[in-house]
Amino acid sequence: MPDRSEDSAISFGPFRLFPKSRLLEKEGSPLHVGGRALDILIFLAGRPGEVVDKRELVKRIWAGVNVDEGSLRFHVAALRKALGDTGKSARYVVNVPGRGYCFVASFAQAAPPAAPLPAESAPPRSLPAQLTTMVGREGVIEKISNGLSLYRFMTVVGPGGIGKTSVAVTVGHRRSQDFGGRVFFVDFGPLRDASHIATTIASALGLTISAEDPTPALLTFLKTDPALLIFDGCEHVLDHLAPLVERIVREAPQLRVLATSRESFRSEGERIFRLFPLDCPPEREGLAVDEVLAYPAAQLFVERIAQSSGPFQLSAEEAPLVASICRRLDGIALAIELAAGRVNAYGIAGTASLLDSRFSLQWRGRRTAVPRHQTLAAALDWSYDLLPAAESATLRRLSVFAGPFAPEAAAAVASGDGLNASETLEAIDSLVTKSLISPSGSRTLRYRLLDTTRTYAYGKLNELGEAGQFARRHAEHFRDLFQRAEADISTPLPEWLSMYGAELDNVRAALDWAFGPDGEPKLGIALTSAAVTLWVRLSLFAECRERSRTALAALGDTADDDRIRMQLLSALGWSLMYGEGRAREARPILETTLELADRLDDKDFRLRALWGLCIDQFNNGQFGKARALADRFANAAANSPDRTDVMLGDRLMAVALHYLGDQNEARLRIDRVNASLHVLAEKPKIFPLDLRISTQYFRARILWLQGLADQAQALTARNIEEGRANGHALTFCSVLGQAACPIAFWSGDFDAAERHGIELLEHTERHAIRLWGLWARAFNAAVMVRRGDVTTGLPLLREELNRAGDARFLPRFLPLLGELAACSGEADQVDRGLDVIEDVLTRCNDRQELWYLPELIRIKGELMLRNARHSEDAEARFREAMDIAVQQGALFWELRSAVSLARYMIGAGQSAEALAILQRACGPFTEGAGIAEIRSAHDLIEQLRA
Repeated sequence: MPDRSEDSAISFGPFRLFPKSRLLEKEGSPLHVGGRALDILIFLAGRPGEVVDKRELVKRIWAGVNVDEGSLRFHVAALRKALGDTGKSARYVVNVPGRGYCFVASFAQAAPPAAPLPAESAPPRSLPAQLTTMVGREGVIEKISNGLSLYRFMTVVGPGGIGKTSVAVTVGHRRSQDFGGRVFFVDFGPLRDASHIATTIASALGLTISAEDPTPALLTFLKTDPALLIFDGCEHVLDHLAPLVERIVREAPQLRVLATSRESFRSEGERIFRLFPLDCPPEREGLAVDEVLAYPAAQLFVERIAQSSGPFQLSAEEAPLVASICRRLDGIALAIELAAGRVNAYGIAGTASLLDSRFSLQWRGRRTAVPRHQTLAAALDWSYDLLPAAESATLRRLSVFAGPFAPEAAAAVASGDGLNASETLEAIDSLVTKSLISPSGSRTLRYRLLDTTRTYAYGKLNELGEAGQFARRHAEHFRDLFQRAEADISTPLPEWLSMYGAELDNVRAALDWAFGPDGEPKLGIALTSAAVTLWVRLSLFAECRERSRTALAALGDTADDDRIRMQLLSALGWSLMYGEGRAREARPILETTLELADRLDDKDFRLRALWGLCIDQFNNGQFGKARALADRFANAAANSPDRTDVMLGDRLMAVALHYLGDQNEARLRIDRVNASLHVLAEKPKIFPLDLRISTQYFRARILWLQGLADQAQALTARNIEEGRANGHALTFCSVLGQAACPIAFWSGDFDAAERHGIELLEHTERHAIRLWGLWARAFNAAVMVRRGDVTTGLPLLREELNRAGDARFLPRFLPLLGELAACSGEADQVDRGLDVIEDVLTRCNDRQELWYLPELIRIKGELMLRNARHSEDAEARFREAMDIAVQQGALFWELRSAVSLARYMIGAGQSAEALAILQRACGPFTEGAGIAEIRSAHDLIEQLRA
C-alpha cells in the first residue's frame, strides 16, 4: 500500500483523493478508476472551481499523444460513472458547454487541508495571512508563481477590488520555501510622502537604518540571499518607486519583485500580468444551479455567503439572480464579496435590487482588510483622489454613458469646459492605463466603465452639479448620430447594425433623462424620431411603440410640429402593426399619417403610410381593399427616383394576388421583383424587412402551390440560411413562419416542421416578437397532432388559437384553423370540426381570402365522410375544391383534392374513374417525387393498376 503520510487528501462527498499516491477512496475503501480518468480527476481537483479548457486537459493528460476530444469525453463519462455523478443529488465534475470541465465538489464539501510548512522553514516575514480559498484564481496564481522563475520583476495590474493583493499574497506563501522564508510584503497604501519609500521598505525587511539614504543598506541586505519583495498598492508612488525598483533588481541578482498596481511601472525589465475579472455566468434563460456554479464569480459569491451566514445551498430560483448580480458587478472580487455580505440582511433578491444605489458603495467588508479595501467607495476614492484634474473631470463626464461607447462619442460629450477633444482622449488613455476605464469590443475600439465605477463617478458628477449639463450633451450627441444614421440607410444591414446597433443602451439612457423630471422633452422628441430606424432594424417594435407614444404625448399641438408628428405617428403605426398585430389601433394612426403626408406633400411618408395601410388590410383579410391600396402605392411609386419603390409596388401586388388566389399572376409579379434584385443597393426606407429575403419566401410559397415542390424546397433552404446570416429578427420570423414551417408541414416532413417550429418559437422568445410567438405555439401543436399525439396536441392547438384572440384572423393563422377542423374529425369530434370549417369558410368568402379555399373545402369533404348525415355530399366538395384549385393555378391543392376524391371513389367501387382523376392530377407534376402527397397519389395509382 502506498505511503500516504505526506500525501494531503482532498475530501469531497464520500470520497478522499490522494494525488501523490494516485489513490481514490470511497468511505475508506479503495475505488478502482481507470488511469486516464484518475489523471483527469487529480488535475481538475487541483484547480477547484476553475473551468479548464478541453484542449488544455487533452494536452496535459495525453502529453505527446495526438487524440481528439472524443477520448476526453469517454474518460470523463467513466469518471462520472465511478463517482456516481448523476447531475442530480451528486455533482462533482461539470461540463461547461463550449469551454471545458470544472471540479465543483469542493464548494459543497470540505476543502482539503493546507499542507503544513516543513519545520525548518520560517514563516514568511511581514506577509499577511493567506486566504483559506482563492476562488477561480488557481491558474493565475500558478502562472505568476512560475513566472517568477523566469522574470525578476513582475507587476500584477488591474482595477481596484479585482483581487491583486490576494493573488500576490497567495503567490508569496506558495513560493516562500523557494526563498528560504525571505518573502517580504510592503504595503505602500498608507504612504503619503514618496520620500519615505526606501525607509518603508527597510521597515518591512526588519532593518533599522539611520543613514540619510537607506538605499545602500537595503541593497547590501538584499544581495546576500534569494528574496521575494511584494510591493502592494504602488499606483500613487510610481514616479519615485520605479527608478528604485530598477536599481535594486539590477544590483541584487538573487532578488525577485512582485508588485501590484492599478497601472504598470513602465520600467526596464518589468513583466506585466493583467488581472481580469472573474468569469461570470452568461445572460441566458434557464441557467441551472450547476451551470451557475461552474463560474468563479458565482462560486465566490456563494462561498462568501456561507462564510458570513453559515451553511448555504443555492436554489434553482436564486441561481439566475446570483448570475445577474455577478454580471452587474463585472466579476470584481471585492464587489462580489461585499454584496455577499449583505445577503444575510436583505436576501439575494433584496441585495440585487440595491445594486443600482450608491448605498451599495458603502457596504463594508472584512474588518481586517486595509482601509481602501473595506468598501467599494473607499477603493474608488483611493483611485479618484490620485487623478489629475483633467482625468477626474473626464471620468465624471463619461459616467453619463450607459454601456460601451466610442472614442468619438467620448470626445464629443466629455470635452469642453477647459478640455479640448485631444486632451479628453489623452485623459481616457491614461484612465485605461490606470484600470478605471476598460477597452471594450474586438472589431472596433470602444470603452466602458465598470458599473461600480460608473455609479461612483456619476455620484461625483451630481455632487458638483454637472449631471444635467453632460446628460444634455450625451442626448444631443446621440440625436445627431441617429439623424446621420437615418440618412445612412443605404449601408447594408449587418454593417449598419455594427455601426449603430451597439448604441441602443445609450439611446435608452438619453431618452430616460430627456423625459425625466430634470430633462428636456423637446430634445427627447427629436431623439425618438431619429432612433426609429434603430428600433425597426433591431425588431424592437414594442419599445418603438412605447417610446413613440411618450414623445407624442409630449409634443405640442401647433402646425409647426406636424412633420415630426407625422414621423412619430408612422413609427407608432408600424410598431403596432408589425410588433403586436393590433390592427384596430394601427389603422387610424396610419390614416392620420397619410393625411399629414398629403398636406406636407411628403412623398416618402406617403408611401410609408400607404404601405402600412395595405399591410393592415392584409392582416384583416380584406384582400380586395389591400389590392386597391397596392394599386395606389404603385401609382405613387411610379414617379419615385428610387427604383426600389417600384419593386415594392410589385411585391405588394404579388402578395395581394397570392392571397386572392391568383397564383399565376402573383408569380409574374414576384418574379419581376426577383429579376430586379440585382439593382437593389440599399434597404428600402419604407420596408422593415429585408427585401431580398422576403421576396424569396413568398416566391417559395407560390412555387409550392404551383406544384414546383423541388424548387420551392431548395429556395426555402437557401432562404433559411440567408435569414440567419442577415441578423434581422423580424425577417427571420417571416422566413420560418411564411415558408419553412408551412412547406415542411405540407410536404409531410414533420421532423423538419417540428425543427423549424421550435426554432421559430425560441427566436420569438429571444426577441420578444409576440405575434409570431403565438403562431409558433399553435403550429407546434398542429405538428404534434400530425405526428400521432392527438390526445395532447389537439387540446393544445385549440387552446393556443383561443389564446391568440383576434390575431387568429391574420392570414398566417388560416391553415392552422383548417388543421383544427381536420384534427377534430380525426378525434371523432366531427360536428365540432364542421362548425370550425363553416366559420372559416364564411370568413374567407366575406373577405376574399381565397388562396386556402380549396384546402378548406377538401377538409370539409373529409369531415362529411365521417358523418353519416353528410357523407353523400363529400364527393361534391372534393370536386368543388379541385375546380377552384384549377382556376387558381394551385396544382398542389388540386392534387390533394384529387387524392381525397379518388379514395372516396375507390370506396364507392368506381376505381377506373379514380385512376383517371389521379393520372390527370399527377400529369402536370415534373418534380416533388419525395413529398407525401405525390407518394400517396402514386401509391394509389399503382394499387388501382394492380
